Amino acid sequence: MTPGLQHPPTVVQRPGMPSGARMPHQGAPMGPPGSPYMGSPAVRPGLAPAGMEPARKRAAPPPGQSQAQSQGQPVPTAPARSRSAKRRKMADKILPQRIRELVPESQAYMDLLAFERKLDQTIMRKRVDIQEALKRPMKQKRKLRLYISNTFNPAKPDAEDSDGSIASWELRVEGKLLDDPSKQKRKFSSFFKSLVIELDKDLYGPDNHLVEWHRTPTTQETDGFQVKRPGDLSVRCTLLLMLDYQPPQFKLDPRLARLLGLHTQSRSAIVQALWQYVKTNRLQDSHDKEYINGDKYFQQIFDCPRLKFSEIPQRLTALLLPPDPIVINHVISVDPSDQKKTACYDIDVEVEEPLKGQMSSFLLSTANQQEISALDSKIHETIESINQLKIQRDFMLSFSRDPKGYIQDLLCSQSRDLKVKGTWGALDGRQAYQEDSKGCTQGGKGPGSGLIPLSLPGDDRCGRQP
Repeated sequence: MTPGLQHPPTVVQRPGMPSGARMPHQGAPMGPPGSPYMGSPAVRPGLAPAGMEPARKRAAPPPGQSQAQSQGQPVPTAPARSRSAKRRKMADKILPQRIRELVPESQAYMDLLAFERKLDQTIMRKRVDIQEALKRPMKQKRKLRLYISNTFNPAKPDAEDSDGSIASWELRVEGKLLDDPSKQKRKFSSFFKSLVIELDKDLYGPDNHLVEWHRTPTTQETDGFQVKRPGDLSVRCTLLLMLDYQPPQFKLDPRLARLLGLHTQSRSAIVQALWQYVKTNRLQDSHDKEYINGDKYFQQIFDCPRLKFSEIPQRLTALLLPPDPIVINHVISVDPSDQKKTACYDIDVEVEEPLKGQMSSFLLSTANQQEISALDSKIHETIESINQLKIQRDFMLSFSRDPKGYIQDLLCSQSRDLKVKGTWGALDGRQAYQEDSKGCTQGGKGPGSGLIPLSLPGDDRCGRQP
């Protein structure tokens, strides 16, 4: 045996142990914890405990070097280690078959484990469904009630300031969502892209008859709009409100609108309706699926008998127009009896689905992850403790049946292991000798050059001394 080289011996089944049972690992005390065996842990003669791994009969790698590195194997990356650890944790939660046979009540635990696996799969599938649903716009139609009112301030001859000495009126445009369940109320201006109030041009002239508001990136949302102008006559006005569609919507060309049965829609919905029309009327080319053979209506709209479907979004640009604004005609009355009258209008608007916020918070929630991890760790510790108790039970049962025979069989098994270890050491010495001999035959070039290799029994090689 070459000193300093150690190789793993062949593992021999312990005599007297039932099939599937495991002996305590190297250096563990023989017997259950707290047993009358108060001596030091049993160690095999001739083996240094510090040079062996505690769980396997093989030489421990040098400090700072993993077992895979010592054997020349590639070290797994961090993601691979996490995946293997996850699989290992799942396997560690399963009770061995022999323990389930000894304790029939443990089947309830295995049923819970199977239910947990199904529940995890269901939650994972639902999370994927929610992620896909969040990619699509989730809208619902609600009623936005619009309130239009005005007040009249007559002229006051004895007023000190100039504002009070001139008659004026004030127009208010306000609104709110009906039956809004959300806690955070949306501002009225957030529903619109622009608001234009067109006053009587004959009264206010061509340069002062328009009042405009347009959304900008720095716009501050408000609950309503106020317009104040001088005048003591009733004024006819027109309100043009442009809704802020998200995603943007377009008005279809009249011919395309008649073909698809749509008036105002988003670009993606229009393309989807066109594809549905192509499939319904079988306009897709049977030989080249990329092309569409248009019928007479299709040809009138796109002005070509045949085109690729990928060209449709580009050709749609000329057929899509800005949506029509909401037009409201109103009379600003200066009659004192009409001051308390308020005109109400209901407008259909699209708002975000309230469930979308709950879905997003569900995906981002990590409230129970720490508790679940703590419970999993406790389960793993419990299963490991059960396995150790099972090993100790098997040992005690085998020892109680035939103490003398069990000890003799154990000593014989230990002796065989030491002999196998000695055989591995001899093979290591033979391999080192062969490398030195090879260097000798190459004329002093290579490993071991300049050294006279020692021969082993039964070898006749170069360098053997007579």
